[in-house]
Amino acid sequence: MKAMADWRLRWPRVVQAFRDSSGRGPRHTFFYPIEQYDADVIGLLAEICRATGSEVEVHLHHEGDTAASLEKRLREGVEALAGHGLLSRSHTGEPIYGFIHGNWALDHSHPEGKHCGVADELAVLRRTGCYADFTLPSAPDPTQTRKINGIYYAKEDGLAKSHERGVDVAVGSTSALVDSADHLLLVQGPLGLNWRWRKRGVFPRIENGDLTRANPPTMNRFQLWTHLCPRVDGGPPWVFVKLHTHGGISRNYDMLLGEAALIFHRDLAAAAGGNIRYHYVTAREMVNLIHAAESGVTDGPAEQLNFRYPAPV
Repeated sequence: MKAMADWRLRWPRVVQAFRDSSGRGPRHTFFYPIEQYDADVIGLLAEICRATGSEVEVHLHHEGDTAASLEKRLREGVEALAGHGLLSRSHTGEPIYGFIHGNWALDHSHPEGKHCGVADELAVLRRTGCYADFTLPSAPDPTQTRKINGIYYAKEDGLAKSHERGVDVAVGSTSALVDSADHLLLVQGPLGLNWRWRKRGVFPRIENGDLTRANPPTMNRFQLWTHLCPRVDGGPPWVFVKLHTHGGISRNYDMLLGEAALIFHRDLAAAAGGNIRYHYVTAREMVNLIHAAESGVTDGPAEQLNFRYPAPV
């Protein structure tokens, strides 16, 4: 509860202190571990989200499941979050969600078979209302896919790690996959080598979009993110920068709510202008922008934040 108290006190101050190119403050998406459901914690999260424009999506650690037991876990967890007024809803009123897999083992992808158990997990996610997965990148973990720096539809093939490959999102050619029962949208974050920040002054560090106390956001990293992160093929010149952190660990959220992040937001604002515009978005809003670009929309991103999936009520 201390973490929640800190977020409740400090995050609104960060949101109020900065504005992006469309006049919005920073956004955060809390991927809540549904196997640790706590009504009091979720109530505080809902309060924080209402005050800051942030949102909650689904995180799950599990092991040794079957498709049936996993589906039960997901449906119960999703309904619990939706009961607090969190999560978007489909046009039929059913709750829908973004997902991050615990221990990165999406679709039974760990080479030792740990942390999952369900080789057709992508199909289970789709059946239970998942609109996109945000698990990757996971490097240097062995669950990392060969496909990197992509936004793509992965087809469930009944085998482990179906998301090893997929069809890149593109204008005019992938819109039919949006509602496909056996395809899931995956939104990857940056993965590459940072040659400007080296171990022992020699070896390049891995850039995987993780924000920690030891590796806070900087403009140096921002330049690398914009180089590595994906765009929609044939779409507007929007770069989709997805970052992540473990927001329940004090050393990480102290960084995110403290001076290191404040400096980054200030530097980002100072660098904006001309051809450089930036927009703070939640995970859901990012997916809406992806689908807007995929559909050939040319309006500014600020007008497309609810393009397909509405904001939680």
